[in-house]
Amino acid sequence: MTERHLVRAVLDTNIVIAALKSKNQHSPNAELLHRWVAGEFILVYCDDLEAEYREKCVARNTQLGIRMSFLKNISLYGERVELTPEQIQPIIQADPDDDIVLACALVGHATHLVTYDPHLLNLGQSYAGVTLLDGLHFLYVVRGDSAR
Repeated sequence: MTERHLVRAVLDTNIVIAALKSKNQHSPNAELLHRWVAGEFILVYCDDLEAEYREKCVARNTQLGIRMSFLKNISLYGERVELTPEQIQPIIQADPDDDIVLACALVGHATHLVTYDPHLLNLGQSYAGVTLLDGLHFLYVVRGDSAR
């Protein structure tokens, strides 16, 4: 087992939508989803995050087949964690929905939280031991191009 298999990541909805809507299957976000399904990192999710994936996929009009494939892959290849209301702390005052994403990363022992959301990225490069990165920089980690 290589060190890359120890990478555990929560992908924020904006990363997933960018991947599913991408016209270029070699875009960083699309590549991340391919590498996840190939077993190069563990995608950590919770019920609330899965529901948000579904909701945003419909709202952003992702193609039905692509959407259904992704959602099926979550149940096959993702690692589901259960969150209790007590585990969701009010950290992101500007957008309380982001507290679920952060709690999922913390409870799921994620090494990385991957997002384009400035509310989360404003927490800094790391929060409580979880590295916060955008999609491209996380792709470097998955590829082994970066020590982050």
